[in-house]
Amino acid sequence: MIRFEVGADDLLHSRFAVSPAMELNNILRRLSGRDRHRPPSPWLDRLRPAFARLRRETELDAALALQRPHGGADFIARPPAGMAQTWADDLAALRSTPLREARAEIASYLDVRPPPSPRTVAVLRDRQVVRRIGDAMDIAWRELVAPDWPQLRAICERDVVHRAGLLGRGGWAAALDGLHPSVAWHAGGIEVRGLSARRTVDLNGEGLLLVPGGTIWPGVAVHHDDSWPRALIYPARGSAALWEPDRADDSAALADLLGRSRARLLLSLADPASTTQLARSLTMAPGAVGDHLAVLRRAGLVRGARDGRSVLYERTALGDAVAGGSSAMD
Repeated sequence: MIRFEVGADDLLHSRFAVSPAMELNNILRRLSGRDRHRPPSPWLDRLRPAFARLRRETELDAALALQRPHGGADFIARPPAGMAQTWADDLAALRSTPLREARAEIASYLDVRPPPSPRTVAVLRDRQVVRRIGDAMDIAWRELVAPDWPQLRAICERDVVHRAGLLGRGGWAAALDGLHPSVAWHAGGIEVRGLSARRTVDLNGEGLLLVPGGTIWPGVAVHHDDSWPRALIYPARGSAALWEPDRADDSAALADLLGRSRARLLLSLADPASTTQLARSLTMAPGAVGDHLAVLRRAGLVRGARDGRSVLYERTALGDAVAGGSSAMD
C-alpha cells in the first residue's frame, strides 16, 4: 500500500493534468502484451494490424524494450504540466533528453529483461537513440492514438470537471469517493491499496498531481519517487466503456425506445456535461448533440443549467428512471 500524507497546503497545490504520452505508452503495453490488464477489446483489435506494421517498418521495438507491466522509462513519458498538455509537448520533452540520462535508464531496463533482438540492441546503443525512439513514438502516436485522442481527452476533461467540483466542495474525501476501488481517504491521508510497494509519502505541501486516463482502466498507478511529482493516475469516468464494449448491449432496449444517439446521450449524463464535452466524448457533431438534447429536454429526461459561459446538462429523476440505473457510460 502507498499512503500519501496530506497537509493543509496540499489541497491548494494539487492539480489535474492529462498525459498524451502516458496514453500512448499504455496502448503500447497492451498491444505488446506487457500490461497484465488485457481485456478483449474491438479497439485494440482495430489497432493490431497497424501496430504489427509499425514494428516492422519503424524502430518501435526500441521503445517497447523500455516498457514494464506498470510503466515505461521516464524519459519517454515525462510528467504532464497540466490540462493543456499536448503530444507536441511530450515529444519535445522526450527529444530534449540528454544522452547520458537516456543511456542510464536504458541500461537499467536491459539489466532486468531478456536481451532484445540485435536490431533493437543496435538502436538502443546508438548515439542517436533519443532521436530514433522519438521518431518511432511520433509515428505510433499519429497512427495508434491521434484518431481517438479527441474522444479520450474529452473523457478526461469531463472527469476533471466532476472531480474538481467535488474536491472544491467537499475536500479529499469527496473527490476520492468512487475514484477507484483501491483508493480511499483515511485518517488524513490518501491510501492506494493493492500495490506491491509499501511506503508512506509526505506531500510536504506540494500537493498531488491527479492524472485521469482513458487507457489505464481497470488499474491505478502512483508516482512517489523523485523523477515525477507525487502523482495518482486513475481511470477517468467513462473510460470503462472503451474497454467493455459488451456493456453497450445493456442499453439496446433504451436505444429501441429513444434511438441509439439519444440513448447514448442519456446514459452519458450520469454527470453534468456541456454540449461540447458530449460531442467530443461521444464523437458526435455538436449540432446533432444539441438537437438530441433538445428532444430529451422536452421529454423531461434532462435539464440544463448555466455554468459560466456554458450550459451543463444532467439527467432528471425521470431520466435516471428511464436510464434504469445503467452504468454503461460510467
